[in-house]
Amino acid sequence: MSDIKTILDKQRKFFDTDTTKNVEFRIKQLKALKEAIKKYENEILEALRLDLNKANFEGYATEVSLVLAEINHAIKHIRKWSRPKRANTPIVHFLSTSYIVTEPYGVVLVMSPWNYPFQLAMSPVVGAMVAGNCVIVKPSEYSFNTSEIIEKIVTEIFTDEYMTVIRGGREANQTLLNEKFDYIFFTGGPTVGRIVMESAANHLTPITLELGGKSPCIVDETANVKLAAKRIIWGKLLNGGQTCVAPDYLLVHKNVKDELVREMINYIEVFYGEEPEKNVDYPKAINQKHFDRVKGLMSSGDIISGGRVNEDTRQIAPTLMSGVTWNSAVMQEEIFGPLLPIMEFEELADVIAMLKNHPKPLALYLFTNSKANEKMVMQKVAFGGGCVNDTVIHVASHYIPFGGVGNSGMGQYHGANSYATFSHPKGIVKKSNLLDVYLRYPPFKDHLKLLKKLMK
Repeated sequence: MSDIKTILDKQRKFFDTDTTKNVEFRIKQLKALKEAIKKYENEILEALRLDLNKANFEGYATEVSLVLAEINHAIKHIRKWSRPKRANTPIVHFLSTSYIVTEPYGVVLVMSPWNYPFQLAMSPVVGAMVAGNCVIVKPSEYSFNTSEIIEKIVTEIFTDEYMTVIRGGREANQTLLNEKFDYIFFTGGPTVGRIVMESAANHLTPITLELGGKSPCIVDETANVKLAAKRIIWGKLLNGGQTCVAPDYLLVHKNVKDELVREMINYIEVFYGEEPEKNVDYPKAINQKHFDRVKGLMSSGDIISGGRVNEDTRQIAPTLMSGVTWNSAVMQEEIFGPLLPIMEFEELADVIAMLKNHPKPLALYLFTNSKANEKMVMQKVAFGGGCVNDTVIHVASHYIPFGGVGNSGMGQYHGANSYATFSHPKGIVKKSNLLDVYLRYPPFKDHLKLLKKLMK
């Protein structure tokens, strides 16, 4: 492991040269990253297959293409985002003008997880770059092969005084967190998120936490059941269920439950065949520990479909479960695997009341053709983001913010929100020398009456 203190010192000195504040420099670095990703595209996809058994299509669609889209969007809009912005000025400051300028934080730490190891490392990095920061990237060692290609790309195109990759496990994480950064961006689970937040607090370092949780999927009696089944199974089984915004459990109206289950079983077979756990394009669990944990959760409910595993490849068949309550083991933690517990309801109001009694999820999905039901859920339930009549796809848009709330995280990114996350907005008031209003200066005499009139 490289000497972190030395790298931090080099990055601070480089940042102090103001090189990264130059917009043309930022664009040049973003273009270099884009070309390197395209150059090593096949190696990235192969690394994703080795780590998670992702098919090339899935690897490109959910990882490579999203990073390239972020880069293209950033290059297109960086000049607009970085321009000073005029702001209104209160009349009591007459004659003055107000404006907001953004500046990078400095040296930032990006800590990424193993489940989308390329995208969840490089998308925040793009945000840090477009805002003008220096970056230390800490990818997960669970996704060893992808971390290796990330290190190769960064080392090839950037100097370590601008960006570097630190490899290693928990010891490396703790060593990094002991140091003072100007900003920390962490993606992972709530348990480690608390450790990151505590470490950041010791240095009063601002942070973004992209965490997770149990994201509900609601299907009411008005939904297009067949299409809902198709889109739920697609979103649930992306990356073998190892997705922070995957539908974690299903709440379905009792009148459409049986039909929905039949359609979901059908689409599992359509997508992955009769034995998904043997399908060469079906993702696997990241490691044995994770495989055993998810496999163990199967016993906490009645298996409707699936339930099989491939011990040799760590693949777990898509498994639909009933007979589940909030006290079941499978409902006590984020599943992060291809198990889908199903609970039924009669009244949507009961579902909303139940969701309010649990931590705010990272995502929520609602399948309905009722505008009243849509309005009710969107207004009454707090969650990070989500979809109506689809799953997961909100994450792929750089036009809307992505992030959690409460237990599922804090802060947002993607597109302009990434620029805002990695920038500090400075508010400036520029006062004219042509006029100096006496009102604020003592002795105050009858100034209070005039002040109250001006402040109305």
